[in-house]
Amino acid sequence: MEESRLAFAKDSPPLAIIAAAKIADVSLTIDPSLDSGSVPTLYLRSGDFIHGINTILRYIARGATIPSFYGQDDIQAAHVDQWLEYASVILSGSEFEAACSFLDGFLTSRTFLVGFSLSIADIVVWSNIAGTGQRWESLRRSKKYQNLIRWFNSIAVDYAGMLDEVVEAYVGRRGIGKSTAPSLKENLQCSKVNTSGLEIDLPGAKVGEVCVRFAPEPSGYLHIGHAKAGLLNNYFAERYRGRLIVRFDDTNPSKENNEFVENILKDIDIMGIKYDTVTYTSDYFPKLMEMAESLIKQGKAYVDDTPRKQMQEERATGMESKCRNNTVEENLLLWREMINGTEIGMQCYVRGKLDMLDPNKSLRDPVYYRCNIIPHHRVGSKYKVYPTYDFACPFVDALEGVTHALRSSEYHDRNAQYYRILQDMGLRRVEICEFSRLNMVYTLLSKRKLLWFVQNKKVDDWTDPRFPTIQGIVRRGLKIEALKQFILEQGASKNLNLMEWDKLWTINKKIVDPVSARHTAVLKDQRALLTLTNGPEEPFVRILPRHKKYEGAGNKATTFTNRIWLEYADASVISTGQEVTLMDWGNAIIKEIKTENGVITELVGALHLEGSVKSTKLKLTWLPDIEDLVLLSLVEFDYLITKKKLEEDEEITLTSPILNPCTRRETLALGDPNMRNLKQGEIIQLERKGYYRCDVPFIRPAKPIVLFLIPDGRQQSAANK
Repeated sequence: MEESRLAFAKDSPPLAIIAAAKIADVSLTIDPSLDSGSVPTLYLRSGDFIHGINTILRYIARGATIPSFYGQDDIQAAHVDQWLEYASVILSGSEFEAACSFLDGFLTSRTFLVGFSLSIADIVVWSNIAGTGQRWESLRRSKKYQNLIRWFNSIAVDYAGMLDEVVEAYVGRRGIGKSTAPSLKENLQCSKVNTSGLEIDLPGAKVGEVCVRFAPEPSGYLHIGHAKAGLLNNYFAERYRGRLIVRFDDTNPSKENNEFVENILKDIDIMGIKYDTVTYTSDYFPKLMEMAESLIKQGKAYVDDTPRKQMQEERATGMESKCRNNTVEENLLLWREMINGTEIGMQCYVRGKLDMLDPNKSLRDPVYYRCNIIPHHRVGSKYKVYPTYDFACPFVDALEGVTHALRSSEYHDRNAQYYRILQDMGLRRVEICEFSRLNMVYTLLSKRKLLWFVQNKKVDDWTDPRFPTIQGIVRRGLKIEALKQFILEQGASKNLNLMEWDKLWTINKKIVDPVSARHTAVLKDQRALLTLTNGPEEPFVRILPRHKKYEGAGNKATTFTNRIWLEYADASVISTGQEVTLMDWGNAIIKEIKTENGVITELVGALHLEGSVKSTKLKLTWLPDIEDLVLLSLVEFDYLITKKKLEEDEEITLTSPILNPCTRRETLALGDPNMRNLKQGEIIQLERKGYYRCDVPFIRPAKPIVLFLIPDGRQQSAANK
């Protein structure tokens, strides 16, 4: 952004603009020469100028290089705008303490005001609070609003040098980042997590020096469990202004392929994870082999030809292998056999020589290398030996400069092994930080078991909406913003919980409801005709908003006729003489109900538009009886399994009783003609039916628009229905 001059009245410096410019690294010439009461003005080198505090703030935010400084999308940008207006009106007026109370409640489970990273909203609100001087200091010392104080201190600590300078110059105080309350770094450790979920620190972490990594194996698409690891790594990289490495742990050619690599990168992009580089463990194969050979020569590893099952039994009982005391020469000979993939080599494993009597069984001479003659998806048939995850992970972490390795608590017993291997390799220590594995009810998160469903045609593919994959749940209608909020609310807690999907879908509903356009549909085979005797002789059209409270949803054209379709379920509860409300039209009185063999064939009524909407019991959706109605396929999904939690060793077969026999239900409906314009991925609400995501848009009249029902946290499963 070009160098600019900021002019303002000396008695009212725009603290928020100056602070935002500092954070965004925008060079400003300060000119406090305007008359008292004048509006701040930003003069650009080009000769243009911008008036007004919030207008200038938006200009700075849009031009900043800080990620998401004006929000990640249009919705977040709108939230930023709301905070800009709020800060200037409330925080500087007589309602200051009430505003602080509101902010304290709002920040109960949030680190930032908008989204999951610093935005200009944080800087503006922070500046307005700091600008009140002693008024805020009195509240801060009282420790009355702990969440607000925690947020205020966090920003002050992270940007102390910049903000101290601004506050000292324009408020007359220094050391704004200091507090009588303990700082985050004093108060929190990796193993101690604030119950609000988000405020967690990495041990020994320094701003600008942290490096974390997200290391998925390319043996399937990413699912919601991987999302937790990815988003937490992204959170810490942004929080400490550090680096995030995406590393493919591609050490098993039997399971991995390029399709999975490509789609994992796609999943990462969908989640909005910002990484610095992409690496592969296979990039380090030569160095890993050198390290394995070095450990063999040092007597810290040996080659074992014990059959696999026997090896497992010996590890369980603490019995040493007959090969454990082989000479270095004998081990190197067998190592060569392994490298060449000979018949003898294929029977061997390289094992670490640790401690076969250690109570922690992961330290009982773990396997470092094994043979595999299947071609690798990146390096082809160049290698016949491949490192295990336990051997490769600490080595590559150390070489790539990782400072903190986030791992789920299922690896807890292997942490000692990780540190011991680093020690034997002579490499620097990498801090392990644990978080609990995400488990969801009625959900499989084993990629091996998910692959079974794909291979046995129980789902269409890895993107099937019944799958917990990122692409699957997004296709079902989940917004990534909801996923982030759901996961980051849990933080890096080690508590093992079986989470309900309802909570996630409830968060999602709060995000989609304010912006989703409203449309109308009736079930194709369950509808009843209502003839309005005083209805319009010729159809006419009105332009109505697609969402009454959100202009951004646009408008729709609604046709009014004297013959309209009602849901049969609605028609069946109407009685003769009853007054009902036709939504977006007015009242009507039902004069006659025609039936045949107990089935309603037609209703006859008359419009009563002067009637009170408040007095009617039934508010009915309806569609005009016109040829332009579009064909819809409303699809509802259910869990793939009927058991709430599947055990690790519990296998699935085609005859498993836990397989849900009914996981997809499709119902044909008719929708209003405006739905021809729906785009793939667009989320709408069908009035009185629920929220839907458009999976297949309009192609031709005979082919239905496919809409997937989005759970809202309250609906019954299809199986129960």
